[in-house]
Amino acid sequence: MEQTVEQKLKALYELQNIHTKIDKIRQVRGELPMEVADLEDDVLGLETRISKIKADLDDLEDSIVTRKNTIKDAQAGIKRYDTQLKEVKNNREYDALTKEIEIQGLDIQVSEKKIKEHGFEITSKTEIFEAAQAELEGRKKDLEVKRAELGVITAETEKEEQDLQKKADKAEPQIEERLLVAYKRLRKNAVNGLAVVTIDRDSCSGCFNQIPPQRQLDIRQRKKIIVCEHCGRILVDEALTHEVAEA
Repeated sequence: MEQTVEQKLKALYELQNIHTKIDKIRQVRGELPMEVADLEDDVLGLETRISKIKADLDDLEDSIVTRKNTIKDAQAGIKRYDTQLKEVKNNREYDALTKEIEIQGLDIQVSEKKIKEHGFEITSKTEIFEAAQAELEGRKKDLEVKRAELGVITAETEKEEQDLQKKADKAEPQIEERLLVAYKRLRKNAVNGLAVVTIDRDSCSGCFNQIPPQRQLDIRQRKKIIVCEHCGRILVDEALTHEVAEA
């Protein structure tokens, strides 16, 4: 059966009331869901960073071990070449052995320099590692607190929100599809989620712009769907809201 304009307006206003109550419940939670999500990202980021620093420290320790082994090999080589020097028979052999000893000595110097550099890097990265771990522990504690707060609020409001959502789901099919699409678009674009508003002190209660007297009269007559010329919200008269509340 075709609905009258008045019935359509009442259905829209009833749906708006349900959604407004849902919005208020979600406002009670405030920024907590976003804060929890941000903290979860922080924890994940810090864990990734700590893992990377740990890998760098392990690489530096391995590099120091490799350099120390290089020094041992070079020292053994120098000792061996020193022994061979005592048995050389010509200048060419002497020069070759001397050159090898020089090379081994340079390898020792380079390795010792690298070990020193790696030692400084390890000290620096260890400080960063420890600071990141302390920050991670702090973030984990904050996350635990925020999750607990969100859990309490969600538990207190979840049942009410679910019941209201069921009412909204039941109410939506009672509204003409064209109007429902417009209503949802208006709600999405409105900061306060209001798509259906009343006249308050001769003004639109959504954007607070004044409504001409003739347009107010048209709204009270409920002969057609009228929207605010400034914000596009659907307008209903105050008497209609009372009728919906009393129904």
